Amino acid sequence: MISWIAASVWTNRTVARLSAARQWSYQVPEIAGYALLLGFVQTDSKLKPLIWVVPYWHLHVAFQWLFVALCAGGVAFAWWARIHLGRLWSGYVTHKEGHRVIDTGPYRIVRHPIYTGLIVSAIAMAAVKGTPLAVLGCLSLIVAYLIKGKLEETWLREELGAAAYDDYSRRVPMLVPFSMF
Repeated sequence: MISWIAASVWTNRTVARLSAARQWSYQVPEIAGYALLLGFVQTDSKLKPLIWVVPYWHLHVAFQWLFVALCAGGVAFAWWARIHLGRLWSGYVTHKEGHRVIDTGPYRIVRHPIYTGLIVSAIAMAAVKGTPLAVLGCLSLIVAYLIKGKLEETWLREELGAAAYDDYSRRVPMLVPFSMF
């Protein structure tokens, strides 16, 4: 997380940004998703809602390590995409100076490889934790990145031109490699 934030320093100047009200449509489920998945949500000891924090399943240690590797792979895929975007990256839906459609590197596999990597990591983490809160957090993150991806695509079509982005979206799936989605 620290390296991701530090890397945000070397981005191009923002030319235009999606309104704050529209940004909140994905930021609320994103923040809630990370809070639930990472265990930042505390339970009241008087109510003892163990139903939310007790794992519903326990994976064999070999499967736990498999999911840890999958989580690391998702983060690595997201980082590859982040590095490949370089100075065009933003944590928000923005139009950066010199912005263009990127269709190389991980962007030739899916249109939103950062979101794909983060979703894969969230699914793997929720599988290892096995708690309802972790599963809810994972689902919240999936919803957040679906909303953000759709907003970003609409924004990029408007800002960069429909012809260029529509051609790209016909060739490359949104989030799941080798699929229609």
